[in-house]
Amino acid sequence: MALSVFDLFSVGMGPSSSHTVGPMRAAHLFSSSLMEAKLLSKVAHIRVELFGSLGATGRGHGSPKAIMLGLAGETPETVDVDAIDAWLASIRESGQLMVLGTHAISFTEKNDLIFSRSRTLPYHSNGMQFVALDAQQQTIDSRIYYSVGGGFIVDEHAASEDCLIEDQTVLPYPFNSGEQLLALCQQHSISISELMLANETVWRSEADINKGVMALWQVMKNCIARGCRTEGILPGGLKVKRRAADLYHKLKASKSSDPLEVLDWVSLYALAVNEENAAGGRIVTAPTNGAAGIIPAVVNYYINFCYTPNNLIDDESKEHDKAKEEKIRCFLLTAAAVGMLFKMNASISGAEVGCQGEVGSACSMAAAGLTAVLGGSPEQVENAAEIAMEHNLGLTCDPVGGLVQVPCIERNAMASVKAIHAARMALKGDGTHFVSLDKVIKTMRETGRDMQEKYKETSRGGLATHVMEVPVNIIEC
Repeated sequence: MALSVFDLFSVGMGPSSSHTVGPMRAAHLFSSSLMEAKLLSKVAHIRVELFGSLGATGRGHGSPKAIMLGLAGETPETVDVDAIDAWLASIRESGQLMVLGTHAISFTEKNDLIFSRSRTLPYHSNGMQFVALDAQQQTIDSRIYYSVGGGFIVDEHAASEDCLIEDQTVLPYPFNSGEQLLALCQQHSISISELMLANETVWRSEADINKGVMALWQVMKNCIARGCRTEGILPGGLKVKRRAADLYHKLKASKSSDPLEVLDWVSLYALAVNEENAAGGRIVTAPTNGAAGIIPAVVNYYINFCYTPNNLIDDESKEHDKAKEEKIRCFLLTAAAVGMLFKMNASISGAEVGCQGEVGSACSMAAAGLTAVLGGSPEQVENAAEIAMEHNLGLTCDPVGGLVQVPCIERNAMASVKAIHAARMALKGDGTHFVSLDKVIKTMRETGRDMQEKYKETSRGGLATHVMEVPVNIIEC
């Protein structure tokens, strides 16, 4: 199984990679399959049923808008997030949807989007079924897809634990475990980021890789900046107030000599990204939407307080600094290597293993990336990743009201600080430690299997049931 950095990190829209990005991609794939099979002209109606976690919290996570957008031919990478409101209003008023922008069908959310909260399909809790019907309501085509975390989708034929990704490309440095990764680095005297770069060249040129990685960082940086200047109330019904803009202005005006104020900046970066995500903005899955703020926050911490101290996010004077870009690429490539280990050997899906698979994985990835750019050896990088994940084991996914707001936004801020601390601890050692990253990943997967379903993105346990009685609403964005 070959994974690309650009599989793990992809540009999308909020609020959820598994509940928004994945369903949009599935809907687009279903529409495209109808077109390819020359069946689209016969379709009068499309009905979609969401199961398990998608059925339980899909409304709050924006699944309805995502499915409609996907059926219409939009993709998470290119959709104009500022135009979605008007576009949805048009569909709701007309009762019609243009499949792939070319073929009109009747479509009403109330009748054509079915949320089955109590049923789960065999392979994964994020299952969905698409059914295309003709004018006589006879089935033309029917397909099942699973959204398995991070925006990844598989169909019912590929849905097995050993077949998440069908790409069998032969890599120059293949690895399936942290132990193999370290052995390759030692054998060839290369860093983890150098190994990842060499692997990535089987798909694209080094120039394209560098350009692509920096494009991802630009989206992350833009997301931080937009979050820092946008005020108001987040959509969805909880009436959660955006805090990043206010915190940004306070920190900019601060004359404090508090040495820990840097942590407030780290928290700000994470809050800004995840507020944007909760509002349906443009983000990078890193490795998921729910955990999208951690890696950008820690990269920005490195740039502003380690690489170029006191150069805050407004200062673009070193925008094209090649040395800085090289460090950013090193960070993200190293983080991706660790993320691939979680993806291949456990899960990054909150609906499958709880929030340990989202925030925990992102925290581990960020700790690894930071350790690498601070000069850590591959062994120290692996140690940092292990420390960060070890102390996220058992973290449940319990979004209040089914929205990626409480506790998700603050949870990203806390994990960002934890990632920095894990990197600092690892850098003080020589890379040797008692528990390996592989063992922690295995433990995380087993813990996820043992975790009760109500704690895995269903809004039926934890804070979701003990804070207040909140209805699950569709995010209007």
